[in-house]
Amino acid sequence: MADNKEKTFDVDKLLKNKLKTISVGDLEAGISKAVSDLVGEDYKCTIGEIKYTLFSGADFHVKVELTYNNND
Repeated sequence: MADNKEKTFDVDKLLKNKLKTISVGDLEAGISKAVSDLVGEDYKCTIGEIKYTLFSGADFHVKVELTYNNND
């Protein structure tokens, strides 16, 4: 018979939204790098207004565009 263990949540952890500690520039750089690595071409990311949610989340608009660097 399976154990019926109750899940407990650390309310303090949920309410401390760590996303607020990350700068928008760092988020943009991270997303740009991830997309560039996946696609194999240089992309840039722009993030619009961020609305932080209760329980450690965030809503924001992300715009990803191919960059045209002529460094080759």
